[in-house]
Amino acid sequence: MLHQALIEKRPWLLASLAAGIGFWLLKDTGLPGVYQIMLKGAGVALLAIYAFNRHKGHDANTIAAVMGCGALGDVLIEFKLELGAVAFLVGHLIAIRLYWQHRRPNPTGSQRVAALALLVLTPLISFLLGGPMVALYALGLGGMAATAWLSTFSRYRLGLGAVMFVISDLLIFARMSLLADSPLPGLLIWPLYYFGQFLICIGVVGELRRRQHLPPASA
Repeated sequence: MLHQALIEKRPWLLASLAAGIGFWLLKDTGLPGVYQIMLKGAGVALLAIYAFNRHKGHDANTIAAVMGCGALGDVLIEFKLELGAVAFLVGHLIAIRLYWQHRRPNPTGSQRVAALALLVLTPLISFLLGGPMVALYALGLGGMAATAWLSTFSRYRLGLGAVMFVISDLLIFARMSLLADSPLPGLLIWPLYYFGQFLICIGVVGELRRRQHLPPASA
């Protein structure tokens, strides 16, 4: 039933899942590099299209732009790490503004502590793993995760997705130093990143639809 619903009502979401999972399965095969890059970029680009089509409004367009920046970063990072980082950072800044506009009026003490930890520890750990330039990027990453956690969107979707994004990036930085010889980053970076973006997108879009008294999105 879920598969049928995805095909009929959310084809862009289904296509995104196919591209995201397909890239993870094929990235270490003999598939030519240009096709791998296209498949990689398609996963999150299709999430942007899903957001744009699933809900009409400024906030949905904003999260679509965040996904678009992510897709651009996915492609650019294959050519030059710094270019990809700039695209992702722009997406983080756009997301921070969106989540802050939807911040909880009275977050609990534990929510505040968790957000502060994400804001402070993300750039601190990034500095230890990759140095000052990496930490500078991670300020935006941590800010994105912190504001996501304090927003009125679901922490089980948006909040968890943002944390998965943070862990994925920290594994990238660790692969430069601490885990340079470990196979773990190669196994975990993409699924944590892609499904993090997936949860971020459906977390925002689903909540926007719910607030308009439409049937809640099951995806």
